[in-house]
Amino acid sequence: MSNHDNSFGGGNHYATNVTYGGGKPAESAAAAGAEPFTVKDATTASFAADVIQESRRQPVLVDFWAPWCGPCKQLAPVLEKVVMAAGGKVKLVKMNIDDHPAVAGQLGIQSIPAVIAFKNGQPVDGIMGAVPESQIREFIDRVAGKGAGPQISEALAAAAEARAAGDLQTAADIFGAVLQQAPDNIDALAGLAELLFESGDTAAAEEVLARAPADKADAPALAAVRAKLALAAQAAALGNPAELEARLAANPNDHRARFDLAMIQNALGMRVEAADNLLAIIKADRAWNDSAARTQLLQFFEAWGMADEVTLASRRKLSSLLFS
Repeated sequence: MSNHDNSFGGGNHYATNVTYGGGKPAESAAAAGAEPFTVKDATTASFAADVIQESRRQPVLVDFWAPWCGPCKQLAPVLEKVVMAAGGKVKLVKMNIDDHPAVAGQLGIQSIPAVIAFKNGQPVDGIMGAVPESQIREFIDRVAGKGAGPQISEALAAAAEARAAGDLQTAADIFGAVLQQAPDNIDALAGLAELLFESGDTAAAEEVLARAPADKADAPALAAVRAKLALAAQAAALGNPAELEARLAANPNDHRARFDLAMIQNALGMRVEAADNLLAIIKADRAWNDSAARTQLLQFFEAWGMADEVTLASRRKLSSLLFS
C-alpha cells in the first residue's frame, strides 16, 4: 500500500506513501495483542472518554437499554456474541437510560433497544429493536468494513488527530492511503471529501462523494458532507453579510436578514453565531416563514454532527425555547 499516488479530481493529488503496521495485512485483535472482549457500562460523565474519544481509535457501539425493556434483554446476548466474534473490529458500551437519560435525549432516541455506532467522535449509523443476529453482523460490517481491522481504524484515528492538529495534508494522505486499501471505506471517503470542501474545491469533494457504493451512499457521514455542500451553495447566493448586519441594526425584527446572515455565518464556520441568530428568530416568532428557522437549525445540526459541541448546546437552547 505504500509508494502509491492517489488523486481525487480537481487536480488535487495526495501522496499515499503511508503504511500501517509495517505494511502487513490486517490482523485479528487477538493476534495484534488487543485486550480481551469486555462489555463496558458508560455513564453520562464517562461518555466522552468511553465513546467519543475511544471511537477515534476504533468504532464503538453504544447499546441504549433499560432494565424493564424485554427486547433489550433479548438483544443483549446476541449483540455481545456478534461483537466478540468480530475480533476487535468494534467495541461495545452499554448505557442504562433510566440512570443516564441525557445522552439518549441529545441523540433523539425515542425507543429502545437502540444501538448507535460512533466513529471518529461522531454517530454514524444505528439499529433499532431486537434485530436478528444476521442484521447485527451486517451492521458491524457496515460500520467497520468487512476487511477492516484495527490497523485501518488506527489509521483513521491518526487522520483525525492530524486534522485536529491542523496538519491537513497528512490527514489527506492517510485518507487516500486507506482508500487504496479499502475504496469503499465510508470514513475515509467522508474525511477526504470534507477536507476538499474546506479547501474550497467543492467539485473534487462532490467527486469523492460520488465514489461511495450505492448501498452506502446514504451513510450519515457522507450525508453530513453533502449537507455542508448544500448549505455553502445556499449561502453563496445570499449576498454581503455587512449589508445584512446593517439591516438588522436598523430593524432587529428583520427575520429575513437574520436568517440569511445565519446561513452566511455557517458557511464561514461561525456556528455559534449562526445558531444564535436562528434561535433568536424562533424566540421572536417560531412560526415565521413556515417555521423556516427551526427547519434550518435542524439541518445545521445534521451537517455539524449530533455529537458536535455547538449542536449539543444549541439543541438544549432549542428545547428550552420550544418547551418553556
